[in-house]
Amino acid sequence: MLAESSLSRSLEHQITVQDLNARYVEAIDDDKLEAWPDFFTDDGGYLITTAENVAQNLPLGMMYATSRKMLRDRVRALREANVYETQRYRHILGAPRVIGADGGVIRARSSFIVARIMHTGEMTIFATGSYEDRVLLDAGGTARFADKTVVLDSRSVDTLLAIPL
Repeated sequence: MLAESSLSRSLEHQITVQDLNARYVEAIDDDKLEAWPDFFTDDGGYLITTAENVAQNLPLGMMYATSRKMLRDRVRALREANVYETQRYRHILGAPRVIGADGGVIRARSSFIVARIMHTGEMTIFATGSYEDRVLLDAGGTARFADKTVVLDSRSVDTLLAIPL
């Protein structure tokens, strides 16, 4: 049985990750993509890959960034350069499971489902999978993603993967 202080710390970490992910998906779902990079540390990593790639230890992904600057460039490209059909997402998140915590770093896993809503009103389940997060707590207690890996359950991904998951 966990000691009361360990249980309290574990619940605190779970709530921290849950709040960070809730605010993260809200920014995406509400089309506030300019705020999306701010959920990451300056050198935060973002990767969208598949469970099959993870199982085979393949490093390739469909979307990849190694810094907040790269994420900002991604948003700029979405707003100014990319041409894609108007759409929006609605995320449903499972409760995060804290896998480990060491110092100011929390590792957690959360399940998600994303519905895609097209400008026509057509709605489909677009993606399911898990977020594999490494969350950094700074000295002031602010939580940001040091790494966020989006692991998709399906290896078949729609070509309209334009908006971050």
